[in-house]
Amino acid sequence: MIEKQRTDEVDIIRMTALIGICIVNVPFMAQPLEAVFRAPELWYDRLTAFAVEGLFQLKFFLLFSFIFGWGMSVQAKSAERAGRSFSKRFFRRMGGLAIIGVLHATLVFNGDILVLYALLGVVLWLIRGFSPRALLRFAATMIPLSMLCMTILAVLIGAAMKNGSLEFPIDGPSLGGGFFEATQARINDWPATFVFLVFVQAPLAMGAFACGLVAAQSEFFTPGSREFQRLGRAVPWLLLVAIPCNLLYAATTSEMIPRSNELLGLLGFVSISLGGPALSAVYLYLIIRMTSWVKMPKMLVLAGRNSLSTYVLQGVITGLLFGGYGMGLFGQFGLLALIPIAVAIALVSMLLVGVYATIFGRGPLEPVLRWISG
Repeated sequence: MIEKQRTDEVDIIRMTALIGICIVNVPFMAQPLEAVFRAPELWYDRLTAFAVEGLFQLKFFLLFSFIFGWGMSVQAKSAERAGRSFSKRFFRRMGGLAIIGVLHATLVFNGDILVLYALLGVVLWLIRGFSPRALLRFAATMIPLSMLCMTILAVLIGAAMKNGSLEFPIDGPSLGGGFFEATQARINDWPATFVFLVFVQAPLAMGAFACGLVAAQSEFFTPGSREFQRLGRAVPWLLLVAIPCNLLYAATTSEMIPRSNELLGLLGFVSISLGGPALSAVYLYLIIRMTSWVKMPKMLVLAGRNSLSTYVLQGVITGLLFGGYGMGLFGQFGLLALIPIAVAIALVSMLLVGVYATIFGRGPLEPVLRWISG
């Protein structure tokens, strides 16, 4: 039964994913856009960019997406046992995610993933009844779709750079200003950011959703499950794909491959469509194995269980650190220095949510989403 599959493993996967997501997201809230989308000048910051792009970018987001798909099956079974209509509950939940996501994108972080998840939830609903084999075929088709989206995005970015339309405004609202100025900056940037996220994240997220449904149907999290053992046997082959693809992608995005080499740059940019899912699958296997070796503190596990609150709190803390309405540290740190700061933000947010959940049973936002879901 699915309800017996739920162990701390699921929450630890979420917990680990939240740390990786925070490392990727913090620079977008702590630096001007031109510093984020252009290769750093200092060699150690450029090397850090290479490491973040190769080891973190998209990988932990896909782990989070995998658990999102798995969770849908858990919710469906729960509604079935309670004799409730799952369709009504599910779409109310997606509506709640969208509302929270819009508030998060405008008030906290315009790189929000909640609105995207809410929209993709409609597609997830349509494929929920597929067999495991059909779901895996669906997930596989998301890879060439992602490659197509990444190719289109690369061509558009390249054309914008050539004609000079890809310029970052010097004047105007900044994330480093007061709260209302930062909010205006987020609102101004959100449409373009969301389109970017759709091209980069949406196809692979749908593939991860489908794999999560397969995991629920195949009792993946049951100790000694056949599907987990199959994943373990596939790890060497996944690494054969993941290592060169992610190295090439990281070399491209950190501009270690010159922009003048357009063909290799395009290949590198598109290679994340293969490398991202492959390395995410390896991470998934290693995290689950790790849970049998290392006992995680209860507070961190609770933070993973209340991932919505933890995810939003990461952005709130980051805004207070870097925004003009907080400590005003915007633009004062290079990428290397931001890595330990991001890890600290992730851990502090987890501890705060863990303490809150220990006292009140759930994080502050989870009851809100449950109330909306009905």
